[in-house]
Amino acid sequence: MHAVATTVVNRVPWRQRAAALAFMLLPSMLWAQAQIQIVPLPEAKHAAVTQLGAADLSAADVQPWMDGEMNGVMQKGSVTGAVVVVVKDGEILFSRGYGHADAAGQKAVDPADTMFRVGAMSGAVTATAVMQLVEQHKLDLDADVNRYLDFTIPPYDGKPVTLRDLLTNTAGFEDVRKGLYVTDPKRVDEDELGMHHGSLLPTRIYPVGTVPAYSTYGLALAGYIVQRASGQRFVEFTGRHIFEPMGMQHTTFAQSTPLWPNVASNAGPAGTPALIRKLVVPTPANGLATSGEDMARFMIAYLQFGRAGNTQLLEQATVKQMQDGQRATILGLPGMALGFAHRDRDGQVVLDQDGDFNEYHSLLTLFPEHHTGLFIATAGGDAGPLLRPLAERFSSRYFPPLPQLKPATLGTHKQHSAQLVGRYTSSITSQSNVLALRDLFLQSEITLAADGSPVTPMFGAAHWREVKPYLWKDDTTGRWLGALVRDGSVRMLSTDVLSPTEAYLPATGPTPGGVRRVLSLLLAVFALVALSWPLMAWLGRRRAALALPDDDMRGYRLSRLTALLYLLFAGGWCLMLPRLGTLHLEFRLALLFLVGLLAVLGTLPAAWETWRAWRGGAWWRRISSSLLLLACLGAIAFIVQWHLLSLDPGY
Repeated sequence: MHAVATTVVNRVPWRQRAAALAFMLLPSMLWAQAQIQIVPLPEAKHAAVTQLGAADLSAADVQPWMDGEMNGVMQKGSVTGAVVVVVKDGEILFSRGYGHADAAGQKAVDPADTMFRVGAMSGAVTATAVMQLVEQHKLDLDADVNRYLDFTIPPYDGKPVTLRDLLTNTAGFEDVRKGLYVTDPKRVDEDELGMHHGSLLPTRIYPVGTVPAYSTYGLALAGYIVQRASGQRFVEFTGRHIFEPMGMQHTTFAQSTPLWPNVASNAGPAGTPALIRKLVVPTPANGLATSGEDMARFMIAYLQFGRAGNTQLLEQATVKQMQDGQRATILGLPGMALGFAHRDRDGQVVLDQDGDFNEYHSLLTLFPEHHTGLFIATAGGDAGPLLRPLAERFSSRYFPPLPQLKPATLGTHKQHSAQLVGRYTSSITSQSNVLALRDLFLQSEITLAADGSPVTPMFGAAHWREVKPYLWKDDTTGRWLGALVRDGSVRMLSTDVLSPTEAYLPATGPTPGGVRRVLSLLLAVFALVALSWPLMAWLGRRRAALALPDDDMRGYRLSRLTALLYLLFAGGWCLMLPRLGTLHLEFRLALLFLVGLLAVLGTLPAAWETWRAWRGGAWWRRISSSLLLLACLGAIAFIVQWHLLSLDPGY
């Protein structure tokens, strides 16, 4: 019997087999390692991230696209000249002028040296100057500004104004317009940036840090503080410490300079004369003139943490503080950072600053996450409303947002929308001067549409849906409306476009309709009395019974003259009120003051005439004289309430 050979297979675990194999191969591995030269990998570079659906951000793509866009802006806005500059990764990607720089149409716009007045965009440069002195410990953003002034700003609710308040439009000053513009360069120098050592100090009407209200005075005050802390005139400081180091040779706050012939003309379409050249007294707020390529250098510095080329404009930490430190007053809406509006556009941070001044319109937009900046400026016409939509189309083309689901309408939509119903007035308003009357007639009223959505005439056509508590969205434009509500009452509201600089507050006091009715009644009485004067004189000559005794005739005539003076005074204010803040009003306002003073004094003969009429006059004389006296007293109350009569009207 043969034995059967059996082979026993040991099932060795795979880890043990792998270890044995490695042990056997170890000598050959060591030999191979000795023969291989280890070469270090090159330094890793960040790859450019292209978002899904984004166009190529290159000069080849930007030029034809921007040419088409600007052609539409030039036509719709009746623009004479314009410039567009795009920067990316520390370099100018695209730079182009459009139209003409002169009224004659002979000189083309050159991005390198054609200058544009940029209005409130000046505030970004003023904030830069402030932050340079903060770095030097000469200024403190959160200290009482009275520490740096030669006059005193009274506290409001026990709280002082700080530089942070000034730079974020939350110092709480009322709106003022007097003395903003002149035509004589000497007056710009004499007025010390419009400060007048506190003689034109506007009233504070809001607690600091609570209500966004753009203030020309506030930004000018920040520039004045730079001047005092540095020991140099503001124009000189910005030139030496910002423009010269940055190579910005065609940028200046000076308004009497050899550079001014380079400023683009603000003439409109062919045949339209240029507007009178306004000089800005509060220079730090509105006085900057710059070229497209100079603003490219400025944008590059803020996109590269304070550095442009070999120049360190600000420290990296300072730039981060300026861009991140926004002050938002309504939850969910953009706030104001230090010098720039801080916006969230579909999850992407956008910093911007715009300017509108004397037919010049401009917009600077920074996309920090993409190291990209866009500057647009126009001269002549009215392109202001067209620039922000253009910047948004630029953003959508090159930095499109990720697809998002349409947010649902909240169940509280109708209830919360109903809370918005009422009258509202802009936060950029006045309470202690005649501008209060102007602002009264600029009030807006929110109503409800048939579907319960709010109708907001001050914000343009929109269909608002509440998608977050007290946050509404218009799906067509992508705009946002937000409200600050406390104890069930709306305290203020704004939109994502306006919120860094302006809000709307519930209006209190007289209604525009009520004031119109009172004013119409007073003017009707004055008009009837004035018209009856020649009629009664004619009847008196024809019928002796209607003729007045000589003793009464003087008072009668003076009282009727008073009615004419009140009509003239009212007509004068109707013409002047919309023009407050423009040039050459001093003499006209002085004449208007004289007319008003004579009208008020004329109330005395009107009272005398009424007393004489009730002592023995005819019935028609008693009625007309009494109505005139009541109208005079009502007019005086109206004049006092709305600050219409002053030797030196602050407005």
